[in-house]
Amino acid sequence: MKALHVITGLGVGGAEQQLRLLLRHLPAHCDVVTLTNPGAVAEGLRADGVSVRDLAMAGNRDLTAVPRLTRLIRRGAYDLVHTHLYRACVYGRIAARLAGTTAVATEHSLGRSEIEGRPLTRGTRALYLRTERLGAATVAVSATVAGRLRDWGVPAARIHTVPNGIDAAAFRFDAGRRRVTRAALGIPEDAFVVGGVGRLVPGKNYDALIRAVAALPGVRLVLAGDGPEAEPLRALAARLGVTDRVGLLGECDAGDGPRGIPALLCAMDTFVSASREESFGLAVVEALAAGLPVVHGPCPAVDDLPAGRVPGAVRVGGQGSPAGLTRELTAALRHRTKIGRHRYPPPPAVDHYDITRSSRRLMDVYAHALDSAPSTGRTHP
Repeated sequence: MKALHVITGLGVGGAEQQLRLLLRHLPAHCDVVTLTNPGAVAEGLRADGVSVRDLAMAGNRDLTAVPRLTRLIRRGAYDLVHTHLYRACVYGRIAARLAGTTAVATEHSLGRSEIEGRPLTRGTRALYLRTERLGAATVAVSATVAGRLRDWGVPAARIHTVPNGIDAAAFRFDAGRRRVTRAALGIPEDAFVVGGVGRLVPGKNYDALIRAVAALPGVRLVLAGDGPEAEPLRALAARLGVTDRVGLLGECDAGDGPRGIPALLCAMDTFVSASREESFGLAVVEALAAGLPVVHGPCPAVDDLPAGRVPGAVRVGGQGSPAGLTRELTAALRHRTKIGRHRYPPPPAVDHYDITRSSRRLMDVYAHALDSAPSTGRTHP
């Protein structure tokens, strides 16, 4: 099978890094097209031997992208087009239909009121639904997202749930890596470190997390990620007088270096996902694989599982308020003081979200989409 993956951008982000990991495990020949922003993940894909093309769209309404992408699909003689993220799903499904190629889309970031961190409008939803019909199947990364798609009006028969996956071995705790990473970050070995991973956007609620840490003398916070909230968060830390205890590390990838996510998770004592809503919660699963206790808000990766499958994960109350986060972090600090630097064994949920399992389920979706596609041959505009 020959597949073309079309994604909106390839900067460091959850969907982008998930695509890279997935392509390492899919038993198919895969190429990638990014509509814009061929960032660090594009470089990583090329290092993996994947062909990456940049369509260099001039903006959200650059309609020349459709015929250019259509020609690219035809020339590549792809069996299937797989789209990722809103803009790529809209343009990619149209181009795939014009090229006469079966299309599958993955919905990575659909919240109750936002999609990819942007407010959901009536027009956004209408365009999504009109173009969704052009594909053969829509993949939801969690049961929560599948429910939101059904509520939108996407027929249940077209929705397939394939959870995001991780390579658990990459996140296994290593005491030596912890020491090296803390030294590189200038963090004392005995400091209690709270951590978070994700885009610095309002929905991640990092301002509440900084306020919570500020209320706990001596506790440090490291945030791996970048985004439009970086400067406001730095200013908040300065106003609260905790600049020396709050580290905003910028973009961090899944590499093995001291600024890679696996190393940073080794350096933490408690992981926090304070988001107001999530579509999945990949960073939470990675933290669980590292044996960290986790404090989280809405997180389908945990919430969609049966009770008891994720020991060590605590749901924060109070809508992710600073007071609620402070309360849970105080409990985590007391627990660490009582038992020492304890790491949990990875819970069963980590095996449930194994990337090889996700890749097999996605191949089943591909087979279903191709089997159900019309046999009329390629169409032309």
